[in-house]
Amino acid sequence: MPDIIQVINVTKSYWRDSFEIPVLHNMSLSIGEGEFLALMGPSGSGKTTLLNLISGIDKPTKGELIIHGTNIASLSESALAKWRSSNIGFVFQFYNLIPVLNAFENVELPLLLTKLSKAERKEHVEAALNIVGLADRIRHYPKQLSGGQEQRVAIARAIVTDPSILVADEPTGDLDKNSADEILTLMERLNKEFNKTIIMVTHDPHAASKAHVIRHLEKGDLIQETI
Repeated sequence: MPDIIQVINVTKSYWRDSFEIPVLHNMSLSIGEGEFLALMGPSGSGKTTLLNLISGIDKPTKGELIIHGTNIASLSESALAKWRSSNIGFVFQFYNLIPVLNAFENVELPLLLTKLSKAERKEHVEAALNIVGLADRIRHYPKQLSGGQEQRVAIARAIVTDPSILVADEPTGDLDKNSADEILTLMERLNKEFNKTIIMVTHDPHAASKAHVIRHLEKGDLIQETI
């Protein structure tokens, strides 16, 4: 399983006025193609910061982030935005669906930035909603869906461009146990059947147990690895 993500000696700090606030300290991490990785640790340990760096939402203060052979830390903002749209699918804790758009329209959003025709977009959206088991809710609005269904729409939106990497920040954190289990089963399926590399931030040991690898962060450092 070749490494497709290499975090090499990455440091990340933020500045508040003249004070430097270190978040990640000279961190190195490799993630293989098709791996399902869970990042765990207390609040403020740097989990979401690391996720944001890997997904190209943020840039490191120092170090390299080599993904599919490209050092994304060196890309311009416009090049990074283009790279994200082709390579990364995002899943958030609170779904981030647009209330005035139905399921089809929410999932279609990332495709509006592509050169696909309307017919091609329709085909992609229907395929994504079918994968997440919501083909019968295609015209429903978020307020007409349960929390678990909303998260499945959000996952369909994340996979509609067929990215190789999915990043998920507490994807089950706002769900009841049954809905959470459905989402975790879906993520396992995306990993096994569609070979998506998944990086998931979670506080939940049950959610983390679905991953191949668990890495623990504390105060900006990797402290433990469990396989």
